[in-house]
Amino acid sequence: MKREIKFRAWDKVYECYLYDVQNAYDTLSGCVKDENGEDAGYDEECFAGFLDNDQYVVEQYTGLHDKNGREIYEGDIIVTHPKSRYEAPKSGVVQFGGSCPSFGYKTEDREEYDIWSSNAYRTYEVIGNIFENPELLEAQHE
Repeated sequence: MKREIKFRAWDKVYECYLYDVQNAYDTLSGCVKDENGEDAGYDEECFAGFLDNDQYVVEQYTGLHDKNGREIYEGDIIVTHPKSRYEAPKSGVVQFGGSCPSFGYKTEDREEYDIWSSNAYRTYEVIGNIFENPELLEAQHE
């Protein structure tokens, strides 16, 4: 199974997401011309500058979809739907890293859990994200 490496970026100024950031950059870089009229080459420095800009928060796609087919990104708020009656549903924010180099989610109690690509034990549902739905995080802390 081929996994895509994709990113989205939250624009702090315009308060909206930019999706498929790499493809957008690749497309725009073909429109930029050098002084002699030739297409400008891929400029990784320019793209790195975009990513380092304080205007954007870049989030990576996990390679997974939720139970409704929606792509799961860092910064998404998810709810688990356990298949066992012995496990309670949990909600948390998707993040990379934490205690190990993989995608997981952190609950309101600061517990960290891995996100599994297999739906054998539970499914996940994206209910929002940290920028467009901060009230979901506030509700967790009440």
